[in-house]
Amino acid sequence: MAVAKYIAGKRMRGIERYALVLQLEPLYLCNLACAGCGKIQQPDDILARRLTVEQCVAAVEECEAPIVSIAGGEPLIHREIHEIARALIDRHRYVYLCTNAILMRKKLDLFEPSPFFAWSVHIDGLRERHDESVCRTGIFDQAVEAVREAKRRGFRVTTNSTFFGQDDARSIRDVLDFLNDELEVDEMQIAPGFAYERAPDQEHFLGVERTRAIFREAFADGNRKKWRLNHSPLYLDFLEGKVDFACTAWGIPSYSVLGWQRPCYLMSSEPYAKSYRELVGETDWAKYGRGRHPKCENCMAHCGYEPTAVNMTMKSPKEMLRAALAR
Repeated sequence: MAVAKYIAGKRMRGIERYALVLQLEPLYLCNLACAGCGKIQQPDDILARRLTVEQCVAAVEECEAPIVSIAGGEPLIHREIHEIARALIDRHRYVYLCTNAILMRKKLDLFEPSPFFAWSVHIDGLRERHDESVCRTGIFDQAVEAVREAKRRGFRVTTNSTFFGQDDARSIRDVLDFLNDELEVDEMQIAPGFAYERAPDQEHFLGVERTRAIFREAFADGNRKKWRLNHSPLYLDFLEGKVDFACTAWGIPSYSVLGWQRPCYLMSSEPYAKSYRELVGETDWAKYGRGRHPKCENCMAHCGYEPTAVNMTMKSPKEMLRAALAR
């Protein structure tokens, strides 16, 4: 309801491009070196940088997004991460703190349960598959223990699962069944892996046709209705190939130690903007998206296409009802 009110306000003022979610990256440093991620491959001087609490608050207030996803790197390495989260919660932003959970149990005492706060724990498969994805044994068990402890303390806990070429419909169903029924997380997000330019593993990213095929199979027999997926129904339709959308990457802008990233947090070689206003107003958005930019050809990521699905939902009473019933 808060997001719907926010979108209605933007439309009433005639604003075409606006942020739904801010992808806030207060550091790039991580305590894992996953083969499918390019963030940890940054030079040492960039890995040493940190955004201050004040910089994070200023970015959130500048773009006005009602939801903030704090990512990285590993945000819990940041010594002031709890202060950043608290400052945003105090401003009634809905905060999702993304983490690999290695430090989560140790840091839980720094946070308080709130309707404006949720942990977003990365779990990319069951034990063997997840540990393979993050390139370290034992991380799956640490993540599961951290989720259970956080839920015991009254926190809202969500998960974020990225799928790659090694995955198939069965492995997707198995991990979502585990998260939904056994671990009982509040909601789950899913995404096909994007080919980060700096990622060591460039061989196992899903292409468009493969993405559509495995999600179509995974969602067969009404499976997607039983899972507590934190996505609009139209975006799930998009993953299956039932509908196609243009990319609206400005809907989930990214602010990091390098500035405002063009066009989204998945691409590192494009020039950065100094302000959100410059990002939205001076970026040539028409050159990005599938069929427009070679690096976008195999992308079906949420940061470009979930905002499109949300905006399409808000234009259709039928889709608004379907989204409401899906919650």
